[in-house]
Amino acid sequence: MDIVYLGKTIMLHKTKAVWSSILSIILLTATMVLAQQASTEKAPPFPPKVYTAKKIFLSNAGADSGLFPHPFSGSSDRAYNQFYAALQSSGKFTLVADPAEADLVVQLQLVAPSGPKDADKTKGSSDPLPMLRLTIFDRATHYILWTLTESIESANLQKTHDRNFDDALSALVKDWKGLTSKDAPATP
Repeated sequence: MDIVYLGKTIMLHKTKAVWSSILSIILLTATMVLAQQASTEKAPPFPPKVYTAKKIFLSNAGADSGLFPHPFSGSSDRAYNQFYAALQSSGKFTLVADPAEADLVVQLQLVAPSGPKDADKTKGSSDPLPMLRLTIFDRATHYILWTLTESIESANLQKTHDRNFDDALSALVKDWKGLTSKDAPATP
């Protein structure tokens, strides 16, 4: 559309592309402002001992009955042995034999919760799966600082049960590494 004003022609472009560009810029700016506001909100406190600890005592809380030798092969110490090896290979921590020497006590347990068999999953319930639970305690106070859990998917074959066990344990190790490698929060 052309508008003539005092002998000069001003060309106005009212196309969808121009308006969408303007709208996109406004939305992007608003999103950035909201993101900045959200990042300035105070995050909930995170126990610094979890990522500053140097000495770890790994406690074997065992496994619920009925999980070994079927559906999982090996012994009830399988998760403990594999997690202990993962902690050793990381080189980040010194594993101690006495909890009194540790900064953190880390308890590993294989849990098989009981619950409904073949529940109506359309209503949000499901059969409980065995899970690996890693609970992190402050050695000095004995308070729980953090807990991580990983479910072990069900299977029909022994080989698949064992693979799912290993996958859940690998995921738990990854969760642990992510948790313990957090940067210390900035002090104001």
